[in-house]
Amino acid sequence: MTPPTSTRPAPRPGAAGNTAPLPTPRPHLGHALASEWTKMISVRSTLWTIGTLVVTVVGIGLAFVAQTSDENYLNMPYTAPALFGLLAGQLAVMVLGVLTITSEYGTGLVRTTFGAAPDRHRVLTAKYLVFSAVAFLAVAGSVFLVGIMTAMVHGGPASGPHDNGAWGSALVVSVYVTLLGVLSLAIGTLVRHSAGGISVMLGVVTLPPVIGAMLSVWEVSQPLSRLVLNYNAPVALMQLFGMPGTGGVTDLPNKLIQMGLLIAVTGAAVAASYVAVRRRDV
Repeated sequence: MTPPTSTRPAPRPGAAGNTAPLPTPRPHLGHALASEWTKMISVRSTLWTIGTLVVTVVGIGLAFVAQTSDENYLNMPYTAPALFGLLAGQLAVMVLGVLTITSEYGTGLVRTTFGAAPDRHRVLTAKYLVFSAVAFLAVAGSVFLVGIMTAMVHGGPASGPHDNGAWGSALVVSVYVTLLGVLSLAIGTLVRHSAGGISVMLGVVTLPPVIGAMLSVWEVSQPLSRLVLNYNAPVALMQLFGMPGTGGVTDLPNKLIQMGLLIAVTGAAVAASYVAVRRRDV
């Protein structure tokens, strides 16, 4: 009797055992950046929050431009109208920062993310970089658009001379608001809850002026009141924009101190987020 012949297909040339025929490159930060960019542009929350920021800053800014005259800019930079929209628009940046991480915890996608990319620090770094780039471009673009429109409408001789320092201040303001968003992303990483993270950031930005005003009622708490009124995000924005008589607050700290304070707080929160994402389970 003839023995049965084997029906097993012959191995392909170059294939050995279970070795994958396709190359498997070593994962790096570029892969994580591409993944986070795809996530950011694929969800509606990004479109809504960035759209809200641009519409608020540009819309309110241009409305302010339409109600002012050339003489109003003798002591104000052309970018000043963007401040009024940015005081509200910064909330959209903070919301996007929180949702960048908490939306994945809410849907459970974070398990897939960390399963595909076990290096959690690399994933978190990619989130910070992608978010920072998107937020900065959106804020800076909106502020500069308002400034350019103001210069076109009210750039007559009655507005006085304007140097390039105002545009540099606009860049600093854009960095400041971006840092608020990075702080929000760090808080979202620590809290892992959308409503909780947004509530914390709303309190950080909106409550200090209110608390400072309440503390000024009692003489014993007035030193603390002045401290709180001097160091808060709205006052820092007005000061960085170069607005005269910022909020009626006297003895304002140096602009570098305002920026340095936010950098220190944001840096501490970011460092804590790296520790938390490494030690905690998803």
